[in-house]
Amino acid sequence: MLEIDVLTLFPEMVTQPLSQSILGRAADGGIISVRAHQLRDWTHDKHHRTDDYLCGGGQGMLMKCEPIFEAVEELRREDSRVILMTPQGRVFSQKIARELAAPCIEPGGSAHYIILCGHYEGVDHRVVESLVDWELSIGDYILTNGAIAAVVVIDAVARLLPGALGDERSSEQESFADGLLEAPAYTKPNIFRGMPVPEVFLSGNHRAIEEWKLEQAVQRTRQNRPDLYEAWARQHPEFFLPGKKKTRPTSYRKSNTH
Repeated sequence: MLEIDVLTLFPEMVTQPLSQSILGRAADGGIISVRAHQLRDWTHDKHHRTDDYLCGGGQGMLMKCEPIFEAVEELRREDSRVILMTPQGRVFSQKIARELAAPCIEPGGSAHYIILCGHYEGVDHRVVESLVDWELSIGDYILTNGAIAAVVVIDAVARLLPGALGDERSSEQESFADGLLEAPAYTKPNIFRGMPVPEVFLSGNHRAIEEWKLEQAVQRTRQNRPDLYEAWARQHPEFFLPGKKKTRPTSYRKSNTH
């Protein structure tokens, strides 16, 4: 089971989205447990302040040590790992999502994460030095607060857990699972406003369909995410050797997210 305690000034921003759809069913099924805590509950002044001015001057406010240390010390267990959502962190990816989900994949496995959600100008660096195991960012941009980023991380990790998606193969067939973006997907009607579904889908030739999907996935990745394409191409040089027939894939992991 995956257990997550989220420390934030905006717990509703965590609880509302994570109670819906797939994650809501995963919680009802005992696959994941997410508890969002109001960080102000660990303050002791009458104004419940969690921030203060920067030492040495500067614009903005910084989150204080005291409530964060007390909250983490109360919630932390022997197996807990503390994650800070911050723009200065390692950029979150599907690979990291798999790393975080890994302890829960094996039968009887479990993990406990405490996620700190930054706000204002961030947190006092003594929190990072003394409490934090991982600093994570969901991209090179600034959000209003870390609760939004925490929901993204939780969603990406939770859907990898056995039983979360219903179909055990689903998480293996999503975007980035094999290093490529998704191939185009279509549904009925076969012709809509003069736009037909590619003929290969109507051929009944599953091998041809798999080849078409792979070629389209490579093309889209090269166009939209050249960084991913270059990494994938280095791992599959046989697919592009001059004068050599393209390797026929035995399967293609379709994407159904993003």
